Amino acid sequence: VLSNSVHLLSTEQPRTESEWENSFTLKMFLFQFVNLNSSTFYIAFFLGRFTGHPGAYLRLINRWRLEECHPSGCLIDLCMQMGIIMVLKQTWNNFMEFGYPLIQNWWTRRKVRQEHGPERKISFPQWEKDYNLQPMNAYGLFDEYLEMILQFGFTTIFVAAFPLAPLLALLNNIIEIRLDAYKFVTQWRRPLASRAKDIGIWYGILEGIGILSVITNAFVIAITSDFIPRLVYAYKYGPCAGQGEAGQKCMVGYVNASLSVFRISDFENRSEPESDGSEFSGTPLKYCRYRDYRDPPHSLVPYGYTLQFWHVLAARLAFIIVFEHLVFCIKHLISYLIPDLPKDLRDRMRREKYLIQEMMYEAELERLQKERKERKKNGKAHHNEWP
Repeated sequence: VLSNSVHLLSTEQPRTESEWENSFTLKMFLFQFVNLNSSTFYIAFFLGRFTGHPGAYLRLINRWRLEECHPSGCLIDLCMQMGIIMVLKQTWNNFMEFGYPLIQNWWTRRKVRQEHGPERKISFPQWEKDYNLQPMNAYGLFDEYLEMILQFGFTTIFVAAFPLAPLLALLNNIIEIRLDAYKFVTQWRRPLASRAKDIGIWYGILEGIGILSVITNAFVIAITSDFIPRLVYAYKYGPCAGQGEAGQKCMVGYVNASLSVFRISDFENRSEPESDGSEFSGTPLKYCRYRDYRDPPHSLVPYGYTLQFWHVLAARLAFIIVFEHLVFCIKHLISYLIPDLPKDLRDRMRREKYLIQEMMYEAELERLQKERKERKKNGKAHHNEWP
């Protein structure tokens, strides 16, 4: 990945070092982000969305049926995927960050002892011991920044599906602070200090992740979860429809309303059930139920979408638009109420800038007056020397 990014940068030929670093950072982040989040986006927005229905399943290359969600819903699959990422992946990253330099330094000390002989006990100076430690990464703190940015993405993008993610991220960071301190002090060479005005393009990446997280959470709540279908049923099709009430009694019959009827004789030959169900009911089954909003087989348009499906779809789109605009308005309001610089600090910076300009003006005025006096003095001396 590093070699490919460097090759792309060599073809771009950035003008300055800062442009090179920004381009390299963006390419590496995009690669890691797509590589690590593709599975979660697939589960949240694509898994089970394009499978068709019984009797007309969509197949890959007309052979393999597409994967479907768990009967409990895709939100459970997404929650499990996020739990695995936030627990196992962070644990493995901490183990590699701590264990890899530890093993490398142990191997280096072992080779040094073999070179000088196992029987000789040599006391090396501290600077030589530090030199034998692992060298600092050629890209500085790039890996540390990248890890935190990716963790911020995992924590915010699908927080609606896995609300425990911020707590797990906090616990991981508390542990990683001490691991990084031990790593920088005892396992790595002392890094070279360098000045930086800000965090560079990382700030723009954080802003982009924040905007993306609002959009994805809106889609997760509206599309992946059952929040909108349950809401539509409670206010439109349930026992409390038209009464403006909400409660547990308003959800009576929701499961039955969310299931459609399918005639077993309409199954494709390659998707027919192995049993007709007679061992459970005593007579062969004629109909089955599946999760969708479609008309029954004896309607004018068999297995067409019902009116409830379009009501749910319209409610989902409306919720996404309202949710996004509401969150963005709150974000801009908080940003306006809490400025980046406090008012007293801004006033002091303005006063300091004013004092600097005044000092520069006085110094320039003093220099001009001094030059004027010297010209007058030189002019008088030249007049006295005239015969």
